[in-house]
Amino acid sequence: MSKTHVTTSINGEPVEFLCDPGDTLLDVLRNDLQMTGTKEGCGSGDCGACSVTMNGRLVCSCLVLGVEAEGAEIGTIEGIGSNDGLHVIQEKFLEHAALQCGVCTPGLIVSTKALLEENPNPTEEEARYYLAGNLCRCTGYDKIIRAVLDAAETMREGA
Repeated sequence: MSKTHVTTSINGEPVEFLCDPGDTLLDVLRNDLQMTGTKEGCGSGDCGACSVTMNGRLVCSCLVLGVEAEGAEIGTIEGIGSNDGLHVIQEKFLEHAALQCGVCTPGLIVSTKALLEENPNPTEEEARYYLAGNLCRCTGYDKIIRAVLDAAETMREGA
């Protein structure tokens, strides 16, 4: 099977790669591009650990083919925060101890960022509904939701 050339943008940077037509975006990110922040939890789109944005829309990268990234803008956990410091969302997850083993954390942070870009002032119910596709076996969800709502408030005050 011949590989397909894909030109895309990941976290605002132009990227080119070759992939087999059946490779998932998750496989390409982790195995070909060495961007291991995005995690594989279930491989079937049920857990949200592999959440990324594609053209501003939240998707499970295990359900997207790498070839579908052609011409798209992909956002991953590596694009949140910088070498100079953490993003407010990351800071609030730490502050509220909204993480333990870390498998779900990148997907939750990417999903939280997508939520707050769409709705900067979510209610608790809206935050819980939006993040319902992200499963966490360690923390329970109260600390996560508190971190999300605190991050939303901090981001609104800073805007």
